[in-house]
Amino acid sequence: MDWRVELIGIPGLPEIAAHDRLGTLIGGAIGAAGEQLDAGDIVVISQKVVSKAEGRVRDLALVEPGRRAREVASGLGKDPRLVELILGESRAVVRAERGVLIVETRGGWICANAGIDASNVPGDLSVTLLPEDPDASARRIRVELDAATGVAPAVVIADSFGRPWRLGQTDVAIGCAGLTPLDDRRGRRDRAGRELAVTEIALADQVAAAADLTRTKESGLPACLVRGLERFVSADHGPGARVLRRPEPDDLFR
Repeated sequence: MDWRVELIGIPGLPEIAAHDRLGTLIGGAIGAAGEQLDAGDIVVISQKVVSKAEGRVRDLALVEPGRRAREVASGLGKDPRLVELILGESRAVVRAERGVLIVETRGGWICANAGIDASNVPGDLSVTLLPEDPDASARRIRVELDAATGVAPAVVIADSFGRPWRLGQTDVAIGCAGLTPLDDRRGRRDRAGRELAVTEIALADQVAAAADLTRTKESGLPACLVRGLERFVSADHGPGARVLRRPEPDDLFR
């Protein structure tokens, strides 16, 4: 088995606007970069451009904060208009203290500010919301890539999340298609012959984090080609990144 994994940042994508067909644009950029897309490849895409293409951009100047948003914002020192959007995208508030607002999004992700972000968004008061269904977004982009190139690689939609026990952010998969998101190794044996009882590898998250090594906030490279993991790529779309969410009954910290 070849144990090498290759990461290739994809240049040449324009500023993404609502209704752009990301799969078509990325397929063209891959070809323009001199790369030949293979069915075993994985295309990792920043959440930000997916949100832009899906029209999930909001202008804070047009947001009228309600009473609860104003109360929460006052206690945290946040813009009440931003808090109004966060609450509107949230199923529940998990923590609100020391200037930090951690929520469970309507899609089930636990993250700061419901994933709402202002970086790399044109306009001083513009922010992006997370895609409504990132797994569906990944499936759609995969279909568009297939139509544009004749090849259907796996697709991962990545976003940066903080971690409760470690400093710093890392990219994780919030959507995927055509990839085994969770490599369940339970029942296999280690080198000493011991049966693995709890080992499950968050493969889609590892792919998302690795791809982020090819870009910075100012690089303008929202997509990355990952090669060498074709054993985890499938023709069917698979269960998506939603299977990476820990069920609430198993969550010891809520």
